[in-house]
Amino acid sequence: MEGFDIVDRRFAHYILENAPLEELAAGFRWIEGLVWMGDADCLLFQDLPRDRTMRWIEEGGVSVYRSPSGYANGQARDRQGRLISCSHRERCLFRTELDGSLTRLVDRHAGKRLNAPNDVVVKSDGSVWFTDPLYGIQNDYEGGRQVSEQPPALYRFDPETGDIAIAAGDFDGPNGLAFSPDESRLYVSETGDQTTDC
Repeated sequence: MEGFDIVDRRFAHYILENAPLEELAAGFRWIEGLVWMGDADCLLFQDLPRDRTMRWIEEGGVSVYRSPSGYANGQARDRQGRLISCSHRERCLFRTELDGSLTRLVDRHAGKRLNAPNDVVVKSDGSVWFTDPLYGIQNDYEGGRQVSEQPPALYRFDPETGDIAIAAGDFDGPNGLAFSPDESRLYVSETGDQTTDC
């Protein structure tokens, strides 16, 4: 099929003939944190090394949504439709309220600063799950070199109570997240070794 390079033929049946590959925008260093905002009819995504959140609208193309973004990475919407974002620079999760104001949700666990929250998903019970590797604080390209205060981990955060807990700590580089459709499983991508400073 045009637009796709099939490296392993076993995956060829996943390509749908009625879903052609289409380039919507170009010219970014790399893109992270895509989230569809159906009520605003736009796609938000991070141009992470340039420290900005971008917006794509079909009729208008691409524009800057927020700059600086705090070197934001992964994003998701909560059950109320608010945008939850991971910030490498600020080492936190923040929420964009429906009126556009920002609320810092969490930046510490057990009294120590988070590393560089990377990806986030919101479960149907409202709990917020996020990965916290070292990528965003290991160099100046993704947010700024900073000292780690704790090992990489997967966290569960309850925005109602403010409780934060390590869901799993046996990762070198926890990265992308996705729940199965029935939420019985949480898939976590492990993207490699990292040098720890803590």
